Amino acid sequence: MKIPGHTMRICYLDAFSGISGDMLVGALADAGADSSVIADGLRSLHSGASVTFEKVKRCGIAASKFHVHVDEPQKHRHLSGILKMIEAASLPDRVKQNASAVFQRLGEAEAAVHQVPIEKIHFHEVGAVDSIADIVGACLGFELVGAEAIYSSPLNLGSGTVKAQHGVMPVPAPATAALVAGKPVYSRGPAVELTTPTGAAVAVTLARDFGVMPPMKIAAIGYGAGGHDFAEQANVLRIFVGEASGAVEATTVSVIEANIDDSSPQVLGYAVERLLDAGALDATLEPLEMKKGRPGTLLRVIATPEQRAALAEIIFHETTTLGVRTYTAERLVQARRWVEVETPHGKVRMKVSERSFAPEYEDCRAIARSTGVALKDIIAEANFAYLKNHQ
Repeated sequence: MKIPGHTMRICYLDAFSGISGDMLVGALADAGADSSVIADGLRSLHSGASVTFEKVKRCGIAASKFHVHVDEPQKHRHLSGILKMIEAASLPDRVKQNASAVFQRLGEAEAAVHQVPIEKIHFHEVGAVDSIADIVGACLGFELVGAEAIYSSPLNLGSGTVKAQHGVMPVPAPATAALVAGKPVYSRGPAVELTTPTGAAVAVTLARDFGVMPPMKIAAIGYGAGGHDFAEQANVLRIFVGEASGAVEATTVSVIEANIDDSSPQVLGYAVERLLDAGALDATLEPLEMKKGRPGTLLRVIATPEQRAALAEIIFHETTTLGVRTYTAERLVQARRWVEVETPHGKVRMKVSERSFAPEYEDCRAIARSTGVALKDIIAEANFAYLKNHQ
């Protein structure tokens, strides 16, 4: 069924050459955020800085370079002072909230690295006027392009070393490493710092997810220039802005199969549990009639290409098979999101696409077990709650 609703405006960060605050502001301006409005908003911080935008090229790609100009020496600031500066500025409420959240996240990372209370953190480089302008300018840029949801690619961190306030640091810098913990990252290209603490802080604080581009209708593309002009890759951050699309998402998957005729149902059922717990996209068992009339079972696993080797190893470990078949397939998946509904017996998450919806089985199962209500009744209540509030 067609589900009515607002079409979400989304922004995707393509950090193939890293991400920094100035690259982010430049890319947003390049994608349509009014640079004069960004400059006016940053002027209201009364930080003593002025900003300009310059058109440059990186490996032949036209991009916008964001510059922050400071006449007086930069001073170190505590988190509380930065938050007060943001709160007093003439900025939309959501921009203030997002910028404050980014600095809070950055402060927590710095405090963890230095093992001191967050109140005592001097922000050094990230608290300097130019970095405040980068973070606030990025949050204002997202508002100006109408971004309601932000997604990011895995972050290219770079490699080598970087000179910082405390001396030479490995890349990623300690604060960057703390910020991106648990997020998908990699290192490719020149041995320099490609992802900075400010860029990482904005991405991990505001992005809903990290991975491939979500299904969208692209309305604008922006390129924000970094400070390097490498020969081997463009030092730019690319941003896509557009509307969430109901089109299916095509992804490449690996299919792993094995024909098994000498394992018990209990062993095979446990193997499926292990595979799903390890991250398989799906795992199924199908009855087979094998050679000489022997009954058997087809074990089929759908996985991302990166998971193929690890899941094949689980199959060898947990079953009696001596070999598996693998091949590549295309998986078409509708864009989907999660919506939480309230039922008489508790909250249930609903998986919603443009054309259908379904209650999350594990939520319904947990409620059924804890209340004694039949599972089918919990599922019916969740469907009714969703239809009542989203028709």
